[in-house]
Amino acid sequence: MHIDIKHLRTILTIHEAGSVNKAALRLNMTQSALSHQIRYIREQVGVDIFLQGTKPLQLSPAGMELLAAAQRILPELNKLKARFADLQSGQGGRLFIAIECHACFDWLFPTLKLFRTYHQQIDIDIKPGLAFNALPALAKEEVDIVISADPEHLPDIEFHELFSYEPRLIASSEHPLAQKDFVVAEDFKTETVITYPVPQERLDLFSQLLIPAGIAPFAIRQVELTSVILLLAASNKGVSVLPDWVLKESSKQEQQLVSKKLTANGIQRTLYAAVRRKDSNKAFIQTFLELSRNSAIDL
Repeated sequence: MHIDIKHLRTILTIHEAGSVNKAALRLNMTQSALSHQIRYIREQVGVDIFLQGTKPLQLSPAGMELLAAAQRILPELNKLKARFADLQSGQGGRLFIAIECHACFDWLFPTLKLFRTYHQQIDIDIKPGLAFNALPALAKEEVDIVISADPEHLPDIEFHELFSYEPRLIASSEHPLAQKDFVVAEDFKTETVITYPVPQERLDLFSQLLIPAGIAPFAIRQVELTSVILLLAASNKGVSVLPDWVLKESSKQEQQLVSKKLTANGIQRTLYAAVRRKDSNKAFIQTFLELSRNSAIDL
């Protein structure tokens, strides 16, 4: 049996119109051509698809099965057609984001909530970028954006600057380091440092301060959630180094916590969004980049 999409559309249109003549008008066909198509369908299924002598025209049990298939398949095809039209226009698509920064969730979630108001049809997913090789995954089109503070020179990949931030010591107001104007690498020799469970070279404290100085902290305590890190630091269970926007968002612990510069001049870092060059001009990618840059104003 060979039934095309046009045959399913024919069955559906005849059922809705109630006659071959009206259906032919809707399908922009001659009545003769439509009758020929009906005969072809009957030959393919081997039984009558319409009941004989009924007015308006009624489908047989076999015809009802074809109608059910048409009602199920045709709407899905229409959705698929619209989906590809959106993809061609840049209004639809997929936005899978890999994050190489645990603290980035603090600004990313509000940004994506606002992004939804502009592009409701975009599929969004967030993947922890440190759980796999995020940039190779970007090149392989497994993800669409990588949020990172460590740009690299890669073929066909562009790094778009989002905003700058300052990693700062976070400690209890009762901690001895709270009395200093700034902290240096040597200050961490006797400290328990509370960090995210990621490789040390991916953490600002280690990559920008401790590793270059050849210094290791007294102990490391790994915690998954930013809120728990802040709670532990406020309870004087250790110290941490987090982006400056984190303490601004943590009003509940604000009176119990202080933040200090790393070194006398402080350390400045820049956050980037890595995207495939061919996707950079897509409308929804540009919207995400703009909203992410604007989020720095509220941090």
